[in-house]
Amino acid sequence: MRITSWNLLHGISIPPRNSPDSAAELAAAVRSLNSDVMGFQEVDHFLPRSQSRPQIREIAESVGARDWAMGPSVIGTPGESWRKLHEHEPALITDKSSHSELMHGCYGIGIVSKIPVKSWHRLDLGRSLLGLPLIVPGDETGKGRPRFIYVKDEPRLAIAAVLENGWTVVNTHLSFVPGLNLRQLRRVKMWALRLAEESGTRAIVMGDLNLPMNLPTVFSPWNSLAPGNTYPSWGASIKFDYLLAKDLHPGEFSVMDISHTGLSDHLPIGIQLSN
Repeated sequence: MRITSWNLLHGISIPPRNSPDSAAELAAAVRSLNSDVMGFQEVDHFLPRSQSRPQIREIAESVGARDWAMGPSVIGTPGESWRKLHEHEPALITDKSSHSELMHGCYGIGIVSKIPVKSWHRLDLGRSLLGLPLIVPGDETGKGRPRFIYVKDEPRLAIAAVLENGWTVVNTHLSFVPGLNLRQLRRVKMWALRLAEESGTRAIVMGDLNLPMNLPTVFSPWNSLAPGNTYPSWGASIKFDYLLAKDLHPGEFSVMDISHTGLSDHLPIGIQLSN
């Protein structure tokens, strides 16, 4: 089984260009990953900036994956106008969702799986009420001076797929606020292990954790499976994206060789499990 995690930045090309069919470019990029299970962060669902398309559903269709799920983080567009989900709105949009549940105009994270999924799960992680000035490393051409922009935090979540082949795969995108993201990660790890124990599976956690320098593994029995920096994609100098497992040994997996696809400000990462 090949597993990939990728912060998609809603499929925008780097450097930006006016493409007549960005959806086709995204589909081609995803197919190039050649993966069985893929976790995506910063995914759009019927938002105008991404041609009002259901990105996770179309990604699944492009690779022939039967099972997919999108966990909305907000209704609307981050950085513009958005709100939290209401109680009556679906926590997960999947291939089994009815037409009325396919809400329009949301943003979040998703999983696409060619391996049959036995059950889907969602964990809400909250958000910081305060934003932070974040440094942006130059521009998308790799030139320009770093600059600071103020970013408002958004609600965070994790979603999990319990697979028929004996694995539970958890995808998340944590807060950029120091301290809060570590607490969120602790909750995600505990949740992943609980789901795995209940289902008799083994757990892998992946996603954009917004934690540099392998902090997710410090004083932890969890191991980082895919080394290397992932951000920014045009000259990666920081590692924000991880695949984590607690009891997976080097002989049980290998690191996939994945190059820049031309999309997003993050590089994808991936592993291949030997069993």
